[in-house]
Amino acid sequence: MKIIKGKVVDIINKTIFNGELAVEDGFITHIQKVDEEFSQFIIPGFVDAHVHVESSMLIPSEFARLAVCHGTVGTISDPHEIGNVLGKDGVRFMIDNGAKTPFKFYFGAPSCVPATTFETAGAEITASDIEEIFSWPNVNYLAEMMNYPGVLHTDSTVMDKIAIAKKHNKLIDGHAPGLRGEDAKKYISAGISTDHECFTKEEALDKLQHGMKIIIREGSAAKNFEALWELIDEYPEMVMLCSDDKHPNDLVVGHINKLAARAIAKGCDLFNVLRAASYNPVNHYKMDIGLLQTGNKADFCIVDNLKDFNVLSTYIDGVEVAKNGTSEFSSIKEENLNNFHCSPISEVQIQLKDESNCVKVIVVDDGQLITKAATSELKSINRNLQPDITNDILKIVVVNRYNGAPPAVSFIKNVGLKKGAIASCVAHDSHNIVAVGTNDTDICKAVNLIIEAKGGISLADGENSKILELPMAGIMSAKDGYEVTKHYEEIDKAAKGLGTSLTSPFMTLSFCALLVIPELKLSDKGLFDANTFSLTSSYSE
Repeated sequence: MKIIKGKVVDIINKTIFNGELAVEDGFITHIQKVDEEFSQFIIPGFVDAHVHVESSMLIPSEFARLAVCHGTVGTISDPHEIGNVLGKDGVRFMIDNGAKTPFKFYFGAPSCVPATTFETAGAEITASDIEEIFSWPNVNYLAEMMNYPGVLHTDSTVMDKIAIAKKHNKLIDGHAPGLRGEDAKKYISAGISTDHECFTKEEALDKLQHGMKIIIREGSAAKNFEALWELIDEYPEMVMLCSDDKHPNDLVVGHINKLAARAIAKGCDLFNVLRAASYNPVNHYKMDIGLLQTGNKADFCIVDNLKDFNVLSTYIDGVEVAKNGTSEFSSIKEENLNNFHCSPISEVQIQLKDESNCVKVIVVDDGQLITKAATSELKSINRNLQPDITNDILKIVVVNRYNGAPPAVSFIKNVGLKKGAIASCVAHDSHNIVAVGTNDTDICKAVNLIIEAKGGISLADGENSKILELPMAGIMSAKDGYEVTKHYEEIDKAAKGLGTSLTSPFMTLSFCALLVIPELKLSDKGLFDANTFSLTSSYSE
């Protein structure tokens, strides 16, 4: 039997008292008040209510090693990133690798692989595949239903997947950015229980009134906390917290604990904050995670205060898995799996002819996944349209990584590069190669670095180039998470040295091909208008 002492924070009964826990065989056998005075606090472990582990560029076992240092004991994880690359085999890898750690990964069956028919993915996960995946152990829900137009128009394939989830009594996660009114009501009435895509409070309130739970997202690229934090106190039973996508350098610094600290700083009620960070996701997803009650699994963390939530240690099933910022379990070696079949590109392949000098332009917004659409007049040289660096209009290219196909080319604003190019094979959701640059030579060099490595993020500026190789499915590394973080920080700093002021340039880049988020995006098949949900011309009419 192990005795753990401290100020016990009971979020169910809303009390804080000096106490001790008795832990035996992974369970809390009793909790009692004591006369001693303690300075440390025992709180339920944090849960990320929606995350794509792949976006950390780490395999699940390495993600877990970093996350436990911040008091995280479990995640609701959608493996659709690797699903788009490797199909069912990729999903199986994530589950199997995660199971080799003490961390409590709750994986879902990806609902939208590929996310749309307007891009090339490496695999497809059909309704029959989802039926099979639900037969596997530790698959707990149907992951985010991104094809909200398919739900609204009762597309047969979409509705078949939803029906399978209901048959297996699985929850269905949502993804419906900007959906309001009757459309939101219809989407929710299909059985979809959550949404993490709200970027205004008004949108969230619209969905809440129809019974949908709102997951407040604050990740490396999409940051919606400032717009939604008031919901924590206004709807304490209906709100959860998530990161969605978190790059390794951000994960090293903190996780859900940092989001909880920000909520406290805003004046939110402590018990409501901890409820959103643990109790609500545990109850909603029926996670086998304890909540500091007698008879519960011994999943908790010890923090030095209830404002900053600096984590001193983390316990999962009664075992101390992190102490003083260091994980207590080791890295796991894995053989790389991949799906990468394309040849180096040349400058002539990424030229856009001046059929019209007025082109459509993707306009990015730092901290948001949504983009806007604009138009711009561009100059041409030898009938090839040129970037306008002075006005921050750069060339964007997407290269199909799965087979030899002509690259798609368009233009983008607000990336801010003054020279060189950056590229990434972490490009949601199909993970083709996306690059943005000031000139064709550097764009090709950055793309070809990734092709040679069969995955990664890269940078090129004349004779200078860098790459963080990601050979696991082209989007992750099986190396030590802190080593990956070091290399990522180096290339992130180098990208900012090229002039971009984006908080997370590679994360922003990775969402420029995400077609299911409005308004204008670029896939390997061409420019895509999310408002009409169709491919569109690069030229302005």
